[in-house]
Amino acid sequence: MGLAKLIGGFVRRHWRSYASSAVMLFGVALCTVLVPRKVGAMIDGLAAHRLGGHDLLIQIAQLLGLGLAIYGLRVAWRLRLYSASYRLGVELRTKLYDRLSAQGPAFFQRQRTGDLMALGTNDIDAIEQAAGEAMLAGFDGTLTLVMVLGIMFLGVDWRLTTIALLPFPLMALAFWRISSHIHTASTDSLKRFSALNDHVQETLSGVRTLRALGLEQRSADQFAQLAARAADASLAAQKWEAAYEPAVGLTLTAATGLTLGLGGYLVWQGQITIGSLTSFTMYLGQLIWPMFAAGWVLSLIERGRAALARLQPLLDAPLTVDDRGTLETLARGPLVLDHVRFHYSDDARPALDDVSLRLEPGKTLGLVGATGAGKSTLLRVLLRQATPQHGRVTWGGHALEDYKLQTLRAHISWVPQESFLFSASIAENIALGRPGAARAEIEQAAKMAAIHDDILRFPDGYDTPVGEKGITLSGGQRQRVAIARALLADSALLLLDDALSAVDTGTETNILDHLNDVRRERPELSAIIASHRLSAVVNADLIVVLREGRIVERGTHDELLVLDGWYASQWRYQQLEASLDAI
Repeated sequence: MGLAKLIGGFVRRHWRSYASSAVMLFGVALCTVLVPRKVGAMIDGLAAHRLGGHDLLIQIAQLLGLGLAIYGLRVAWRLRLYSASYRLGVELRTKLYDRLSAQGPAFFQRQRTGDLMALGTNDIDAIEQAAGEAMLAGFDGTLTLVMVLGIMFLGVDWRLTTIALLPFPLMALAFWRISSHIHTASTDSLKRFSALNDHVQETLSGVRTLRALGLEQRSADQFAQLAARAADASLAAQKWEAAYEPAVGLTLTAATGLTLGLGGYLVWQGQITIGSLTSFTMYLGQLIWPMFAAGWVLSLIERGRAALARLQPLLDAPLTVDDRGTLETLARGPLVLDHVRFHYSDDARPALDDVSLRLEPGKTLGLVGATGAGKSTLLRVLLRQATPQHGRVTWGGHALEDYKLQTLRAHISWVPQESFLFSASIAENIALGRPGAARAEIEQAAKMAAIHDDILRFPDGYDTPVGEKGITLSGGQRQRVAIARALLADSALLLLDDALSAVDTGTETNILDHLNDVRRERPELSAIIASHRLSAVVNADLIVVLREGRIVERGTHDELLVLDGWYASQWRYQQLEASLDAI
């Protein structure tokens, strides 16, 4: 979609705001062109001694009235038009946010956070200005130009108007050359700003790592270089924008010289009056604004085009996970994986290869295996963050694709390996899935996650802010807050992706015991626990061992020990390790 089509569609939807602004702008232009005509009439009246003191005061009062009318109308149409253009910024940001929210992890693996933030701020600002200031200046300048030229041609002298317009084609050519350079410079400026934004975002996110490694000065030097490049790119765009003014100045200077030359001759010949020449000169001065408006409009449009060229591919990017399901209610029944195969790229080895599983409601599945075996990938498939290339996943007899994403994910509580907390209080983070939960319910969930006592030791208890990404909490505390959040949500499936790795074995046992209590209270709650620590899955109804994406062992804890394969060997090793740690 081009910028003209985007703005045209927006104008059609908000035509009342633009139409009322146009009416007020017409009033401004009309009052503006009346001023020189009245001044010229006053000069001729004074020169001919036809204008007395009383009449002169009336004429001056009328000029002041026109000035006040111009002021009031300009303020009114600016407020009206800008309020409309700001709505375009809101619409674009909302559309961008909705699109990003619907994308899966695969999309964000190809994007940089700082660049996305720049698109949502700086680039949309440029488009917003094209819909507001550019439309405003363009309409105002065009209307003023047409009316002033009309008065100059029909109301003053067509010969003066013709000769005054001779330099204007050269100005149009200069404007065309300048605008092409501005488009290139604006594109480069927006890209440089995105690179600067990326660096700032990454630096602030990894500030503790930078400090630990003593890389503060290196990061500061990189920032200085990126800031300088962004400033240079912005300055380059500003230099080309500044070229509009000399082009306008030279054109109007040439037009004024030609006008005064011919006008003086016509006055000498008695073909026009001094008042008419004065009016024409004032009208010529009024052409300054339309010329500057043309340059300003071209500059804003080129900036808007460059910004939209960066934004549109993001808005048009296909969703990495299609949301074409229609089911809004979760069907009761087992969760089944039937010969599922998934790989992250066409030439990569499968992350899941011919995986078949069946999890009945109320049962617990344990997923174990070495790093990279496919445990997290399997959970991502269940969350529909990844779509298998082969095989089928059903829940309650329906394929996962048949459910709306919102419906599916509303019935799943997921605790990832890296628990994410928002910049809010502990209570608000726990109640994220149930914002209306009572404080007693929040505290009960915290007790089940073995984090209640830790919270009470904070000065503000449950009202303690956790900081960005939970920076004020330890890794184990963040994991337990995330587990409490999952337990508080009224879901049908609980996914724990190595969510107990940052807690000690005693706390792990406590959390698992509480989890068993929850399952007794909610017999339909199913759970899948992926873990490196085998003690987390000992009581699971079924344990599956994954190796390079394939199931190599399956059974209960006791059955796998009898099998004496990878699971039994790893169990003996971890038990030995735990006994040595206890010494």
